[in-house]
Amino acid sequence: MSLSLIIKREFNAKVRNKSFIVMTFLSPLLFVAMAALVGYLANISGDEAEKIALYDPAGVFTKDFKPDKETVYTDLSKLPLDKAKKEAAEKYEGLIFVPKVADSKELVNRVEYISNDSPSMELVNKIEDVVNDNLTKQNLVKANIDYKAIDAAKTKAEVKLSKFSGEKSFKWFNYLKVFIGFGFGYLIMMFIIIYGNMVMRSVIEEKTNRIIEIIISSVKPFKLMMGKIIGTSLAGILQFLIWAVLGGILLTIAMGFFGLKMGAASAVSPDMIAAGTSKTEEMQVYLTEVLTLPWATMLISFLIFFIGGFFLYSSIYASIGAAVDSETDSQQFLLPIILPLMLGVYVGFFTVMNDPHGTVATVFSMIPLTSPIVMMMRLPFGVPLWQIALSMAILFATFFGVVWFAAKIYRIGILMYGKKPTYKEIYKWLKY
Repeated sequence: MSLSLIIKREFNAKVRNKSFIVMTFLSPLLFVAMAALVGYLANISGDEAEKIALYDPAGVFTKDFKPDKETVYTDLSKLPLDKAKKEAAEKYEGLIFVPKVADSKELVNRVEYISNDSPSMELVNKIEDVVNDNLTKQNLVKANIDYKAIDAAKTKAEVKLSKFSGEKSFKWFNYLKVFIGFGFGYLIMMFIIIYGNMVMRSVIEEKTNRIIEIIISSVKPFKLMMGKIIGTSLAGILQFLIWAVLGGILLTIAMGFFGLKMGAASAVSPDMIAAGTSKTEEMQVYLTEVLTLPWATMLISFLIFFIGGFFLYSSIYASIGAAVDSETDSQQFLLPIILPLMLGVYVGFFTVMNDPHGTVATVFSMIPLTSPIVMMMRLPFGVPLWQIALSMAILFATFFGVVWFAAKIYRIGILMYGKKPTYKEIYKWLKY
């Protein structure tokens, strides 16, 4: 049996599966529906302002708590404290309690927020800002310093970003790059976990059904393992391409619905940006910036890193499937596989955002167990081609090394039954 026949068998077994077909076409719709639901719920929650009661009998902060879109304040200071608390508990989200003190300095640590539920950090920060600002004003007045003059002298600078080519940019665009890179890296991690488990379950199923004894009579274990890995990876690439096409169609529909046409983005001039733009125009400028990203490099790199990362991890998944008799027995071996993937996500997210070309981000984008994720997070910020090529070369070189060891485990473990393997026994298989 040739390798191509094994690949074809594995590929057909995956793509003809009903669950594969259903999830291929249903997943993009579910994702869009979930995003729409989250946005709808966010708008609903945003329309309802929090009702907060205020008890400030001395009137120290009464004028400072001004209502806005998120919060509405009601003064209950004329009521006795017990009644104010009772009414606040029944009709309001909480009560801001400002006790009477001899010296206003004591209020630094005496103001309380009373409620049955935990308040949001935004509300707590808002209350603290009001208290800090009021007490600061009082301290300045006592020191014979004109607070109004200080307040009038304050400025709010905004640094404009641009490239040496003269193109305008935005400071928030870096967060958008992180989001795009994180999306690519997270997709690779999820594909590796999902399809790696497919490879492992396929091996375990054939092993428990004793089909494997018939198969290896006409094909070498190494060739069988590689056929499973390549066939499953091709099924994953096909599913991703379908998702990309459906996602592009849904994105085009969404942009047409919100009035964000691709051609309209180019009509935004630097003068419009300098003069201030509306939300729609700002979105169009962001869209223009998104279109200038190295999409060709990112998509090609995504495909190569996906294949390399999947091959690397799937060879380990296949060896685990060959070593155990059931999925339950495989759990003890899965944690060391998942940890590098999680490490890549967290290291990439926290380091790439602050310093995409720093030492930590660069090193982890070269380590083969984390490079498919971290490098994809760095690519939107622009990475030298030699670093991309070096990372890919290390990844595939490591795959060939790992698959050599995995083949040893696969060759022996595939015919072992009735005994749970230990790390010590697997090490002996590697030395065999």
